[in-house]
Amino acid sequence: MLFLIPKNTWKKSWVDHKHSLRYHSVYLLLILIVVAVHLFEVNSIDSTITKLLGYDLTPTIQFIEDGAVYWFSQHWTPLLLYFFVFIYIVLYPFTLWFSLLYFIIADERNAMKTFTYALIGIYAITLPFYLFFPITNVYTYYGSSSALNTVIPGVEQFFYSTTTNNNCFPSLHVAVSLLIAKTVSLTNNKRFIYLTYFCALSIIGSVIYLAIHWITDVIGGILLTNAVFYLIKRFIKET
Repeated sequence: MLFLIPKNTWKKSWVDHKHSLRYHSVYLLLILIVVAVHLFEVNSIDSTITKLLGYDLTPTIQFIEDGAVYWFSQHWTPLLLYFFVFIYIVLYPFTLWFSLLYFIIADERNAMKTFTYALIGIYAITLPFYLFFPITNVYTYYGSSSALNTVIPGVEQFFYSTTTNNNCFPSLHVAVSLLIAKTVSLTNNKRFIYLTYFCALSIIGSVIYLAIHWITDVIGGILLTNAVFYLIKRFIKET
């Protein structure tokens, strides 16, 4: 926090922080609602709808991409494996929740507003794909071992409480990490901007190297965030 939060932020009075929290609480509540809807989809309705649909679109993606991503799972090296698992399990969640804390503490209203509206837009578009266009992740489809469990035994059980193995297109990790970088760029905090862009690029590398997402998922996440972010920025500017 000392490294990422500007010094003048700590000079604000308690009253200033109280007003800031009051303003941002509305957006924080909207974000928590998105998280709640996502957890409900993952743990309550996704498996039921998948069974009712009775189809899996993964073979189509595999036919297009062949074994491009699967190749990485056959050539893991310990250094890169630990690095990308750290990015996926530790750095990504940190930048996600710390960015919200930073927006509140530094009273970055434009960034918080943009992030919230864009997140709602991204998830609203993503949800129908997750429900009605099931695509299984790479390592599950090929029956290979999980990189996450290889590095941190048992972590996959926690991981699958927040997602499913067929919620792949578009990649929400890629979409949200890129959204974080773009919204933090609306501030003047260069250190934090560099960190979030490093995280976004590393997340793209991690989902490929760890054989979690298909290249199609990654491209979908990038295009989705760029499109939604552009529309939200334009909407906020006009209003």
